[in-house]
Amino acid sequence: MVKIAASILNADFGNLGQEIKRAEEAGAQLLHLDIMDGHFVPNLTLGPQVVKSLRPQTRLSFEAHLMVTNPEKFSGPFIEAGSDLILFHLEVIPKPEKLLEEIKARGVKAGLVLNPDTPAETILPYLDALDQVLVMSVNPGFGGQEFIVGALDKISMLDAERRKRGLSFEIEVDGGVNPKTGALCRKAGADILVVGTYLFRAKDIKEAIKSLQM
Repeated sequence: MVKIAASILNADFGNLGQEIKRAEEAGAQLLHLDIMDGHFVPNLTLGPQVVKSLRPQTRLSFEAHLMVTNPEKFSGPFIEAGSDLILFHLEVIPKPEKLLEEIKARGVKAGLVLNPDTPAETILPYLDALDQVLVMSVNPGFGGQEFIVGALDKISMLDAERRKRGLSFEIEVDGGVNPKTGALCRKAGADILVVGTYLFRAKDIKEAIKSLQM
């Protein structure tokens, strides 16, 4: 069954602890942390101190999605804050081998992110070093955007490559996910759906998660 990563970008920031608890109790398996620096994307969000304060409040695994210009400067602080997986963009580090090795040496998982305009082919040389690939189905920076259907071709290609090479990395998709688009992503080969707006604006989060996994 597809995993659900609750993205707190569209949660109530005045009650983050309660929002995370709601998502956990409803069946989310992961907490997706959108880390933005105001440079790589035109928005600012969470710092490592906020993540550190959230860590004791949930048993969910934390995945830190670094939408930053210099992920090599941010990966360490977010690992120390309690992140279990660090994701960074191939667009800012076209030769990511060193940073992937450094992250894994710290005892956490590592993954790469592809923006909508970045061809899936660019990530193929690094797949055997990855725990996860995050396919962006919106342009990063803000929640509530519409799903970009071109992401489905990337998911299918990555899934085919994974099967051909016998690799075990997970495929995650982020942006505009709802029951309709989520079903398309599952069919294409996605293992994890990042859900923010649809989840936290639902009257019943548990039912919302069920609708994404059906």
